[in-house]
Amino acid sequence: MKKGLVYVGMSGGVDSSVAAALLKKQGFEVVGVFMKPWQPKGMVCLWQQDREDALRSAAACGIPLKTWNFSAEYKKSVTDYMIREYRAGRTPNPDVMCNKEIKFGLFLKKALKEGADYIATGHYVKLQNGKLYQAKDDNKDQSYFLWTLTPEQLKHCLFPIGDYIKPAVRKLAKKFNLPNHAKKDSQGVCFIGPLDMKEFLTKYIKPKPGKILHTDGRLIGTHDGVYYYTIGQRHGLNIKDGAGPYYVVAKDTKKNIIYVGDNGDTTSLTARVGEFNWLIKPKFPITLDTKVRYRTKSSKATLSKNGVLKFAKPERAVTSGQSAVFYKHGRLLGGGIIL
Repeated sequence: MKKGLVYVGMSGGVDSSVAAALLKKQGFEVVGVFMKPWQPKGMVCLWQQDREDALRSAAACGIPLKTWNFSAEYKKSVTDYMIREYRAGRTPNPDVMCNKEIKFGLFLKKALKEGADYIATGHYVKLQNGKLYQAKDDNKDQSYFLWTLTPEQLKHCLFPIGDYIKPAVRKLAKKFNLPNHAKKDSQGVCFIGPLDMKEFLTKYIKPKPGKILHTDGRLIGTHDGVYYYTIGQRHGLNIKDGAGPYYVVAKDTKKNIIYVGDNGDTTSLTARVGEFNWLIKPKFPITLDTKVRYRTKSSKATLSKNGVLKFAKPERAVTSGQSAVFYKHGRLLGGGIIL
């Protein structure tokens, strides 16, 4: 007996390939889908190679692979949003938007329209009884990027590798004879691939030289555009005083000024959050495990009804445009945008 028809988003990487192989083994009817991304002109884009890897993995699993061209939608929903946010002086999170608009938006809708019962991805996250939890592998957990999902969407989602750690996934890939079992993990923006963000942004946002001021008021350097820098950034600053290291602690977009200071100056005790999405509605005020950046451990913070977030301990590099994501006992409750 087949368990149902599932469309698996196959990126050409080992995680999504193992997800497809596991579902096939579990008795699902599986169809692979490669989503063609938007390609920046004049920049290296690896999608052709990724599609070849996805085709070979699908063949090894004994499943068909469709290619869906989402390049125009990707450009509009993810890339244009990213440029717009940087231009406004904020630091966007394209991976969150990619999941919201492309993978669990377009891909899910189109798959269901074609008769699929479920979609599946190679995300490291656990789904139990309609509830999302952090993955078994702390280093790979991707629940931070999935806070925009809704209970309705989750009814049609499967995350087959959430109970595995990465080395075990690679072992499974070898066991299933997947040709990409040793392929390196992809780095970069969503599925554009490796990207020098500053170089990319200069094609859309013209350089605008300005001052770098120390928090004590001294002029200690110059920059080529406030948009290209983010809170907490240390490298790429044109500072000549020989002291330091210095970190970006604030930006004045209107005056085109960057303020720098010591690492301790980058911390905050409060933040304001908006544009919430809740998988379960909380009662305010509520103390939650909170992540304000992907590669950090969660910390305790209390959220009020008006969106004010108070951290129990000073939090480093709280950045407008990034996501604040909330958990309780490893369960993803929701998130919002740091204002």
